Amino acid sequence: MVVAPAHCLRVISWNLLHGQAIPPVPNQEWTQTLISATTQMAANYQPDFISIQEVDYLQPRSNNINQTKVIAENSGLKYWAYLPAIFGTPGESWKKVKNLEQSIITENSDIPESKSYGIGIATNQKIIKLSVKKLGRSIIGMPLLIPKDNGKGARFIYVKDEPRVALVAQLENGLTIATTHLSFVPGVNIFQLNRLSSFLKKLPGEKILTGDLNLPANIPSKLSGFKSLAKIPTYPSWGEKIQFDYIMARSSSVKSGQISATLIENNSKLNISDHSPIGVEIRFQ
Repeated sequence: MVVAPAHCLRVISWNLLHGQAIPPVPNQEWTQTLISATTQMAANYQPDFISIQEVDYLQPRSNNINQTKVIAENSGLKYWAYLPAIFGTPGESWKKVKNLEQSIITENSDIPESKSYGIGIATNQKIIKLSVKKLGRSIIGMPLLIPKDNGKGARFIYVKDEPRVALVAQLENGLTIATTHLSFVPGVNIFQLNRLSSFLKKLPGEKILTGDLNLPANIPSKLSGFKSLAKIPTYPSWGEKIQFDYIMARSSSVKSGQISATLIENNSKLNISDHSPIGVEIRFQ
């Protein structure tokens, strides 16, 4: 059951690319760049809930900050949570997180000093419970297209897959919202999506699934039991052509009219990430 004030909720999903400026700039001022982009995003979307992926925590490459906390504070959102997918730095040296539940960091946590990388949430809704789900990883990597260091064009690099996880927030208003970042390896991401979908069925409340699913052409709506609430390309941010980022509700809830949504237009280009945010205003009957 969804209760007030959740008759309407603005939900955003945003892959940060750890706050990397696009196009890349030498000597990037990481903290200020993230604050500026967040302030611009918040003004545009006025979010009640933000799902974020590719988030750094105390990484030297991004000025040793807690990016989830910075985003929450500069969006005016009181509650936040961060879940590391790995300890270390992706593409360099890292190790998997053995106990996900104990690794969650919130606004009330003691702040550990180990650098990590993962996913996060920020919201103005009180969180009554946080859950996690391990989704596994691909044993093979793939070549991925990334911006060149000089900001002119793009190049391919070979990237190993890291463990994929989901962070699920049960809110006081009766909603259960999940965020995840699925594998870029075809087939593996479909397996992970269905694993998460099955997990969510066991949880209470109306379910919303968000994140970078690395699946184009609205494939998640065809395979997961969830339906996309917005169809809009989100990648690459300098000329969006593909939708990888989704905000989804249970297909049965959309079909019955319990949930409807309106796309929130992105009226300005942010200066970070190779993904553009996606946002919807969700209405609940």
